[in-house]
Amino acid sequence: MTLPLQRWQIAAPQPELASEISNSTGLSPLLAQVLINRDMNTPERSQVFLDPDREVLVDPKLEFPDLVASLDILEAAVKNHQKVAICGDYDADGMTSTALLLRTLRLLEVEVSYEIPSRMNEGYGINIRMVEELQARGVGLIITVDNGISAFAAIARARELNLAVIITDHHDLPEQLPPANAILNPKLINLSSPYYAIAGVGVAYVLALELADRFGKRQALESLLLELFTLGTIADLAHLTGINRRLVKQGLRLLGRSQLPGVTALIQASGIADDQKIGLKPEAIGFSLGPRINAVGRIGDPVTVIELLTADDMGIAITLAQKCEETNRTRQELCSQIEREAIAYIQSLNLDLSQERVLVVVQPNWHHGVIGIVASRLVERYGVPVFIGTYEEEQDHLAIRGSVRSIPEFNVFESLEFCREFLNKYGGHPAAGGFSMPSQNLQKFSDRLREFAHQHLEPHHLKPLIQVDVKADLHDISLTLLEQIDLLHPCGMGNSDPVFYTPNVRVISQQIRGKNKACLALELDRGNGSKIKAISWRWGEYYPIPDYVDLAYKLRANKWQDKTSVELELVGIRTPWTPILESKPAPKIAIAPKWQNLKALAEIPQPALIYGYDHPEFTGDSDRPIPHKTYKSLVLWSLPPSITHLRWLIALTKPALIYLGSQIPVLPTQSELKQKLSLYIGSGTESANLQVNLLDLGQKLWLAPCVIVSTWRELGYDCANFPPTQPLSTELENQKRWYQISIEKITSIITK
Repeated sequence: MTLPLQRWQIAAPQPELASEISNSTGLSPLLAQVLINRDMNTPERSQVFLDPDREVLVDPKLEFPDLVASLDILEAAVKNHQKVAICGDYDADGMTSTALLLRTLRLLEVEVSYEIPSRMNEGYGINIRMVEELQARGVGLIITVDNGISAFAAIARARELNLAVIITDHHDLPEQLPPANAILNPKLINLSSPYYAIAGVGVAYVLALELADRFGKRQALESLLLELFTLGTIADLAHLTGINRRLVKQGLRLLGRSQLPGVTALIQASGIADDQKIGLKPEAIGFSLGPRINAVGRIGDPVTVIELLTADDMGIAITLAQKCEETNRTRQELCSQIEREAIAYIQSLNLDLSQERVLVVVQPNWHHGVIGIVASRLVERYGVPVFIGTYEEEQDHLAIRGSVRSIPEFNVFESLEFCREFLNKYGGHPAAGGFSMPSQNLQKFSDRLREFAHQHLEPHHLKPLIQVDVKADLHDISLTLLEQIDLLHPCGMGNSDPVFYTPNVRVISQQIRGKNKACLALELDRGNGSKIKAISWRWGEYYPIPDYVDLAYKLRANKWQDKTSVELELVGIRTPWTPILESKPAPKIAIAPKWQNLKALAEIPQPALIYGYDHPEFTGDSDRPIPHKTYKSLVLWSLPPSITHLRWLIALTKPALIYLGSQIPVLPTQSELKQKLSLYIGSGTESANLQVNLLDLGQKLWLAPCVIVSTWRELGYDCANFPPTQPLSTELENQKRWYQISIEKITSIITK
């Protein structure tokens, strides 16, 4: 039996704080822990999170330095009957931003047009061709939405042609800002501002609403603009924090009974049930409306979406929504076909991903507009960064055009910078990007990427990361808990749906379902004769799974014949731990017992202590702090961080039996470690006199004392009383080898 390759990151429980927040909010302690994980770590912050409307917002004119100037430019354009052009983008954020400003300016009776570059022929953002054509048509003011901050040449050309330019964008700032008349970008404001996380549509919303306010049109526009803001924000996967959370929470209440014919038609075309329209959830946009909008931008004509979202006639809206639906079906077929071909190609290579650490997949005849989606699926499947591309004719040579999706420890933009000598164009951010290059550079590009990957990734990084919020007993799972989760909504980026985990779950029955046999459906034992259903949409290939598993899951409502029950939507699965060695400190080695699940731990000689990284809970004692008494059994879920820790632990607990597990702690990178350990030291003479318990700190960080001291020495602190250490890279490599030490060697250490 095989299971998905995964690594679990379980949030540290804080039961006392969770109890305090639970008492102040009325939430389950499980959900109080979720709030703590979201940095809502006081009762006051938690209450504002649950009711964001109670927070007093700062006037955006005080937050955005160029907002007043932008409004002055637009007011003059309206009063002087100046022609205005909106330069948008072909993704959901760019298209909703364009529609939002179009509706606003048309209501103000501005002569306004819009331009979106060709995804296939021109790529992202405003360009010189667009600028020159707009000037020839008599346009006096250009407003960019969701782009422009990196378009120095195009903006400079516009200024040469005496065009005024307002940039509204949310992307990272270049070294040199373009010479626009005004720039609205949340990256230019304070990091703590509630507006900092807004997407392109959020910037457009702020500008449009303030402009409507100047002309006394706020009441006529506010609800319509909020709908488009909500649609674009969720579809762009913007963080649902700050002002985004507040406005999206309001906007979701509007979308189910939308005043916009285009949104109503799109909801109908997507098949969202009537009972789901009331209290529409972000996943309805993320999985139903957003893909239909983005599909048009990827493989169709973005004009379809913009005309849909600005339509006032329901008949026209229905026709356009049907076009979106048909385009999305084509997109789904293309994605499935390319994904199958990519998997078959990867399997044919018989790669050792622990050595490759990155996947480069390039094939002919793939549609460039959808390969980014396929890249995301391949990352989910293989757990490594994926660079996927296809061949295109480019002037007089064959080129490769590609997309990138990544894992948290691998920065896409930095990797492309590392390979820039082989590329024609590239761009992106830490998690995703795009590139083009001459086809003859493919091998050199791949080799350089592997070099970068080996510098930044360790083998334990190469498994999909499952971030778990809190441990729950299956008896804790109820409709009441599911209803309380609604109070945490809207959930999305920056505020993900809670993920629970339950160890040692007994699988009563299992079957695969669906047209492609991709769905795995389970019945699980809750104890006391009761059951609960669980489902995974893409684990059919792992059927059958073991009888006992650890499960990570979200909760969902299952409605059947007017009855609603709660079921588990599985996101993580792993085999429960079983020991690979039982040893006796001296003089002989005992034989390991054969248990199938952790309930059998209760049968080992008692009293017992379980110690180790990410260990499960059981009826015996746990570390932190280690009780000072003698034990018959010591269960080492993982090794301690060093031989010194191990010998100290054995001396402290004096066990008759030691069970050695196979868990390996996740080690930080050098940069992560330096950042973390710099918090333990002050500056100047304070740091010279700092007293640190290295054994205790080593246990907290799962690092040997020599790794900690080597880090501090690289940060400039000599730690004169500690013996010499090797370079940090060497010490981390030694730490990794220690955790992977053979059974024979560790047995020898234990039994000496």
